[in-house]
Parts: sequence; C-alpha cells; structure tokens
Amino acid sequence: MYILNITTNIANEVELKWLEWMQQTFIPAMLATKKFNKALLTKVQIEEEMGGITYSTQYFALHKKDIEAFYQENQNAILTKHTKFKGMYVDFSTELEVINQFFENAN
Repeated sequence: MYILNITTNIANEVELKWLEWMQQTFIPAMLATKKFNKALLTKVQIEEEMGGITYSTQYFALHKKDIEAFYQENQNAILTKHTKFKGMYVDFSTELEVINQFFENAN
C-alpha cells in the first residue's frame, strides 16, 4: 500500500471554509479519480511560527502505479480546483510506502 500525503498550512481566516470545501469537494474529487481507495484528513498538532493551521490529508493507493497514474492523468485538473484558496495556503506532498501495519490485540 502507498500513501500520497499532502500537508497544508491554511490561513486562519479561511480555515473553516477550506475544511468544509476539502471534505465536501476536494477529497471526494480525489477519490473519484479511482486512483485512491481511502482518504484520511488529520489536523497537525503544532503551533506554527508562521501562523495558520496545518492539516495532513492522506490518500491511500494499493499500488505505486496508481499514484503515478494520478500524476499523469488527474493532477492538473485536480490542482485547478485548489485555486479557490490561492495565496491563502502553502503545501507540500510526500509519498509513503506502507511497510507493515500493527494493531492492538483486541480480546
């Protein structure tokens, strides 16, 4: 399994609108590409010196080729959706490979 992790720092004044938009528009659009089978939206528990609120959105793919196909086939169209908040955020992406998963033994 592979994860496309996008970490975003969003300006305080648009945080709630951005968060709603992410959950109702952007994440569903990412999943609609059929390159990812799950998404996880988390708030990073850090106080940024530069201000803003930081979130991490993780998109899960079964194969690395799914992420590569996303870059080739969908990324440009998806990124145009993010122009709604142009100048109000900074972000960066990281690709992760899941080596193993561990769960608490539930008895």
